[in-house]
Amino acid sequence: MLDLDFSHQAKAIREQVEVMVAGRKWAVCLTDNSTSPCSLDVPDPPGFSRASSEQDDSTLSRQKKEAESTWKAQKAWEVAQAPFKNLLMMGFMMWMAGSTVHLFSIGITFSALWQPISALQGVGKVFEPYKDRKVDLLAPKLLFIALNLGGLALGVWKLNTLGLLPTHASDWVSSLPPAQEVEYSGGGIPLY
Repeated sequence: MLDLDFSHQAKAIREQVEVMVAGRKWAVCLTDNSTSPCSLDVPDPPGFSRASSEQDDSTLSRQKKEAESTWKAQKAWEVAQAPFKNLLMMGFMMWMAGSTVHLFSIGITFSALWQPISALQGVGKVFEPYKDRKVDLLAPKLLFIALNLGGLALGVWKLNTLGLLPTHASDWVSSLPPAQEVEYSGGGIPLY
């Protein structure tokens, strides 16, 4: 008995709503039935395309993966070019330190040597976040290594400028055998 009352009341409410919707032009039916008269009256908003909302999920995931691999390749190249900025800064600092041996110039020089060495030891860790089967990391890694080797060469050049590299024969005097005596002199009268 109660079920009949509720269904009768629900039917009456539906009839009233249909009359209200038919009487008002601004009422919008929010159901997704494309055959109902109220949804045919409302056009799609500008920029909305039903085809784009119904795209295949595999297409979206493929596009997302392609965008991610493109982003990873771009970031790998940025990381590979980062030592160039360090190279310019270190060169300027070495020039400002001068060519005399003092604490500041030695500190700058050893910093210029240590940074490329530590970077070369961690090449794998630097490019670890950008590993992907679609991203080729060989060229960025080679550029990264080449720029760090350039920084190392700059540090070695500064060591040579400071005179701290053993490049002359006088630097190796202690390891040379004593010279052979060619002449002997003797004689003379001892004076006491």
